[in-house]
Amino acid sequence: MIYASGLLMCVGPFSGLVGWVYVPGSVYRSPEIYRKLKDDILSDNSTALELSSVWKYKRRPKMPKPCPNSTVSSRLGLTSESSHLIPTGYLIVEANGGLNQQRSAICNAVAVAGLLNAVLVIPQFEFHAIWKDSSTFGDIYDEDHFISSLEGYVKIVRDVPDEIMTRFNYNMSSIPTIRVQAWATVNYYNGEVYPLLKEHGVIRISPFANRLAMSVPPYIQLLRCIANYNALKFSSPISTLAEKLVDRMVEKSSETGGKYVSVHLRFEEDMVAFSCCLYEGGRAEKSEMDVIRQKSWKGKFKRRDRVIRPDLNRVNGKCPLTPLEVGMMLRGMGFDNNTSIYLASGRIYQPEKHLAPLQEMFSRLYTKESLATPEELAPFEGYSSRMAALDYTVSLLSEVFVTTQGGNFPHFLMGHRRFLFGGHAKTVIPDKPKLVLLLQNMDVRWEVFKKEMKLMLGESDRKGVMVPRVRKINRKTSIYTYPLPECECIFHLSSNFSATGNIQNLGALHPTSNLMSTARL
Repeated sequence: MIYASGLLMCVGPFSGLVGWVYVPGSVYRSPEIYRKLKDDILSDNSTALELSSVWKYKRRPKMPKPCPNSTVSSRLGLTSESSHLIPTGYLIVEANGGLNQQRSAICNAVAVAGLLNAVLVIPQFEFHAIWKDSSTFGDIYDEDHFISSLEGYVKIVRDVPDEIMTRFNYNMSSIPTIRVQAWATVNYYNGEVYPLLKEHGVIRISPFANRLAMSVPPYIQLLRCIANYNALKFSSPISTLAEKLVDRMVEKSSETGGKYVSVHLRFEEDMVAFSCCLYEGGRAEKSEMDVIRQKSWKGKFKRRDRVIRPDLNRVNGKCPLTPLEVGMMLRGMGFDNNTSIYLASGRIYQPEKHLAPLQEMFSRLYTKESLATPEELAPFEGYSSRMAALDYTVSLLSEVFVTTQGGNFPHFLMGHRRFLFGGHAKTVIPDKPKLVLLLQNMDVRWEVFKKEMKLMLGESDRKGVMVPRVRKINRKTSIYTYPLPECECIFHLSSNFSATGNIQNLGALHPTSNLMSTARL
């Protein structure tokens, strides 16, 4: 009780008054642990995992029968009567955030357009001070494929027609702009947004991140599925280079049958700053992070009611894992030095210092920068979303995906992999609160650490095959992270959905397709 009371007192405005209280696992001591266990780690190849058998499991998730007959025929333009409905008006949205936050906004925009019987204008991307990416929709996605894939479900146009724009003197800011509440319900859109759309013939929703609830009727959920897994295909420049990177990664991992592990490492400078976590840089690191936070997020972290507790952030699993911690975890799980690893990441914070231990543990460590030539990467330099799209594709086709810090990227990727592989995520999700306790115990032996890591791997695999229960329209989990069983429906609605085995058509693949084998030939 005393410990719990102390912990509660440390969280919130009172912590500044009562002072600092030590919490087990709150101090970053991983480099010390690594130096102590280094010889054991580097010499231990006795428990190497065969990547082809890492994810064998006895049971497969039970899928409810997909596509209730009552959910689609009259609502998605699949009958001659409904296909002639006159659209209510034009819907303009501005997607903000990084690659996958924008992806969420696009899929939600398709769903909202279907809900309102609106014509969707190709979404615009907001330029953000953090991502600093001026890419348009067509720079990242194939516009023609997007429009044609949604034909018969939602009408998509590239621009608002002249007859509409003339009413607003061709000034986009003159078009009625609505600020929709976060996670807005279907009733909200029908009651608040639909009348305005009908009145003006065109509306603009900005910003448009997380502006539609997860709990929606099946026919709306289905539009999200079609948009995410069929309509959104990366543009030709991205998919062409991504295919080359996958081929090169397969070649590099020839000793393990062309199978490799991808790691989404969120240890970039901005992520370290945003997390408010401290590592081993002392006052100099704290001062540097304070400057970055102020530059990128202005006064957000200096509000009087904001209490920054790096120690509690670490204990609660909110600190990004360092490359060293990721390496120790994977070696403990049984991945040996012959394992090929693809690192999906932006520029690592102090890379010379932090990447060295990971390279010691895994000599076959690759990134898009090491796999591609400077000439091949040149068109993508300075465009964070296009770079992220390359990482996304190479990670999607890996045998194992390791996530280290949550966020939209791993959630979308886990969902996409579940979709492709019939429900199983094939993902390592670290138990970070447990990991930080082990990485602060200076008495821990390598054998003990390995045992705990194997238990963590088994628990991650168990969770990977879990499928949320969906009752009617009461889904609370993200359709993008857990796409089944609803998204199974898209293969029963249209003959346009086919398994091609082509990396450039990943959005149109059935989960039982032979993607993995064909991609590695």
